[in-house]
Amino acid sequence: MIAIYILVFVFGLLIGSFLNVVIYRLPRELSIVRPRSSCPSCGHQVAWYQNFPVISYIGLKGKCSSCQTKIGIQYPLVELLVGLFAVLLFPFSEGLQGIGHVELFKFAVEFSIACVFLAHFVIDIKHQLLPDKLNLYLLAVITPYAALSFPPHHWVVGGIVGFMGPYLVTLFFLKARGVVGLGGGDIKLFGILGVLLGPIGVINTIFMSSLAGSVIGVALIATKRMSKTTALAFGPYILVVATLQIFFPDFFDMINPFVFN
Repeated sequence: MIAIYILVFVFGLLIGSFLNVVIYRLPRELSIVRPRSSCPSCGHQVAWYQNFPVISYIGLKGKCSSCQTKIGIQYPLVELLVGLFAVLLFPFSEGLQGIGHVELFKFAVEFSIACVFLAHFVIDIKHQLLPDKLNLYLLAVITPYAALSFPPHHWVVGGIVGFMGPYLVTLFFLKARGVVGLGGGDIKLFGILGVLLGPIGVINTIFMSSLAGSVIGVALIATKRMSKTTALAFGPYILVVATLQIFFPDFFDMINPFVFN
């Protein structure tokens, strides 16, 4: 059984390594397939034996083998986190012989959601961007799962509420005050989450993420770490709240002050 845990963890590390490529290249509108990975500073192509998740980072002492530029800690952290996601989400409790198509399908969906959330989180913090390609992939993963798991009114109405609610509020503020409240990526993400969480669930997402963003934004302004005119990436708040709803629903219900049921 330990060998299976190791294999699943290694699988996660490999996916995490690819996710780092996605995180770096998507905001720059580069292909995530070609060319091979290279140092952003000197362009030196990374040899295959320098591309092992985590191990290569340690072996290279966190530096490019050619120009000695430091490699960001993000790379091993993302790899380790995705490895952890794989271990935590894989249905070990079923036993290898008890794992069927349903369990594997659920694992694939939940693991994909976790990976996209992580990629979105890092990209939005760095670039204030939620790439459409990641949102489309998330929609492609969530829609069949929701259609098989919930009645139509749950995922159809949830998607409409999740998209139209934030869109109309953003449009109102734009017309009334000339201020863009939410980016297009945030609105699309809310719509996609509505497909999975349903209308009530996504309303909770909207209110809780808005509350979290407002509290932290006010705190940053009060401590002079951010000005009133500084744009604040809102995606991370949406993603953290949605993560709690999907993977830790009991804890979310405990801390949710709005209690929309």
